[in-house]
Amino acid sequence: MKKITLLFIATLIMSCSGAKQVEKMLNSGDYDGAIYKATKELRTKKDSKGNQKYVYLLEHAFAKAKERDEARIAQLKLERNPANYEAIFKLYNKMHDRQERIKPLTPLLLLEEGRDAYFPFDNYASNISNSKSDLLGYLYDNAKKLMKSSNKMDFRQAYDDLLYLDDLSPNYKDVRALADEAQFNGTDFVYVATANQTNMIIPARLQNDLLDMSTYGLNDKWMQYHNKKLKDLTYDYNLVVNFRDILISPEQVREKQFIKEKQIKDGTKTLLNSAGQVVKDSLGNAIQVDNFKTVSVSIYEFTQFKSCAVTAKIDYINARSGQLMETFPINSEFIFEHIYANYNGNKLAVEESYYPYFDLRAIAFPSNEQMVYDTGEDLKLKLKDIISSYRLGD
Repeated sequence: MKKITLLFIATLIMSCSGAKQVEKMLNSGDYDGAIYKATKELRTKKDSKGNQKYVYLLEHAFAKAKERDEARIAQLKLERNPANYEAIFKLYNKMHDRQERIKPLTPLLLLEEGRDAYFPFDNYASNISNSKSDLLGYLYDNAKKLMKSSNKMDFRQAYDDLLYLDDLSPNYKDVRALADEAQFNGTDFVYVATANQTNMIIPARLQNDLLDMSTYGLNDKWMQYHNKKLKDLTYDYNLVVNFRDILISPEQVREKQFIKEKQIKDGTKTLLNSAGQVVKDSLGNAIQVDNFKTVSVSIYEFTQFKSCAVTAKIDYINARSGQLMETFPINSEFIFEHIYANYNGNKLAVEESYYPYFDLRAIAFPSNEQMVYDTGEDLKLKLKDIISSYRLGD
């Protein structure tokens, strides 16, 4: 019985707390918040005496919300501004959705007054249809007006409005064709090229890899990078990778000789004390211990070494005016290093991790062209970082 009483009290407290929350929303003007909370509570046991507070609050919140929205719509219509069509359309939809949330719960009985709660529902179908028609016409006409501009931002606004229009009414007039046109005219097109100011030939593979913009993931809705010029396209910007200097070191073989010593286990031996006598255990048996010996190895290590350093700069140029906008330095280095070794003595004197070098031999040095090409991955990463951080058109 005590448990049941405690449960009842807890439920009552929660119910009162919930009603106070709805009342607070109502008093602060959050009518739709109050409606949402009240209808959620009334979905179960709507005729319960304990839920009567929610019925009163819901009736009051609905009346207030409807009154406010109707006044707002009247004010927007009075202004006769086509830019208000969207707000009017959304308000009618909001009023319709509010009613649809309450309808499944009706009738809601007010026990003390012996009546049903009053919810004056209206049919907003024609209001929604007419306001939608006004909005579609406005969006269409305004988009076409924006597309007469020479400003890319106007085309981008037109594109967004046309997408919204198409979402509201698919296949409306020639909206999709207009949206494609707006996106094209709102896009910044960048031509990417390389220039060689060094005395060396830049490998074609490296240039192709650097200019393969599809691998950078940089193209987006309003920015397109091309490494081949399209015939009838006017580009907005040029991005030029200027190779300034290429330094390749001579092929080197560095030799090094060193000796390693190490104590290794070599069987066991009888333990002797300081007097040279055999040490025995409690049973009288001679104690055996590990026997260690020192081994050494003479290692001859060879390191093949060759390096390549590429100095370049990234130039951003306004393609329409030819003006240099920004320059970023970019440097990259690639090092070829190959180590192999041979030995005299006992290789157990060296760590096992070194053993693979004993199985290797000298290999051919990469060509200068290959060395330059091998800087490509690092160059691509740095080029991507620059392009990502310096957003054209922002």
